[in-house]
Order: sequence, then C-alpha cells, then structure tokens
Amino acid sequence: MFNKILVVCVGNICRSPTAERLLRHYSSQLTVTSAGLGALAGKGADASAVSAAGAHQLSLDGHIARQITRRMCQEHDLILVMEKKHIAALCEIVPEMRGKVMLFGHWDSEREIPDPYRKSRDAFDAVYALLDQSARQWAQALNVQQG
Repeated sequence: MFNKILVVCVGNICRSPTAERLLRHYSSQLTVTSAGLGALAGKGADASAVSAAGAHQLSLDGHIARQITRRMCQEHDLILVMEKKHIAALCEIVPEMRGKVMLFGHWDSEREIPDPYRKSRDAFDAVYALLDQSARQWAQALNVQQG
C-alpha cells in the first residue's frame, strides 16, 4: 500500500510542489509531500509555477521548499521523481530506497518531466500539462491498488 508519497525535483519550487498538489487533488486519501535534491529551502513556489497552476484553479499557496533527507525517504512508501538522473541521485543518498523510487511520468512511457525553471511561461504551461496527466495516471493506479 502506498499511503505516503514524496514527490521530488531539484529546487522544490516548480515541478514537485505542483505535482504534490495535483496528486492531493486527484487522490485526497493519500498523504503527499514534496522536497528537492538541491532545494531552495524556505522559498515559496516559483511565480511562474504559481501562475500556471492558478490558470487551472490549482493553488500552490503556502508551499515552502524543503531539502530532501534520508529520514524523509524512509518515512514515505513511494518516492516520485521527475528525471532518471534524480533516481540515481536519490539512490546515492539512500541506496536502500531504490525499490520505491519511480518516475512521476512512469505511466506515460517512463516520460521525464523537464525543468521549466527560468524558462518561458509556455514552458511552465507545457510542464503543468505533463504533471497533470501523470498525476491523473498515478491517482488512477493508486486508487485501483487501494480499492
């Protein structure tokens, strides 16, 4: 059973907070949090991420970036990352996590979700669409499992 999910990107201000809120929206029974491999700890969500999410009535209000820790990894049942290199980086930090780290885009042909940081609003909108699609797919897969 995957009840506690950790979503990870690099800075924890664009992709992972958006993905966290989307997963919570589609699977309200799950506990979903996020963190970054090189987090801009203490910062709120990126303004462009807030704007892209807001255009879809998704709020990133109250998000505070957190640096991932070994303990966080151990406390979660499933860790979802944006890129394959994030899997490798996490497994260097916490080797025993390998079995519970997967791509957020797993159900979308193992799609990697690119970092829109410091890119155009179009880039943020495209990433939002990928995150939304993957969040729906994870919610469906996890809800089937829970059922």
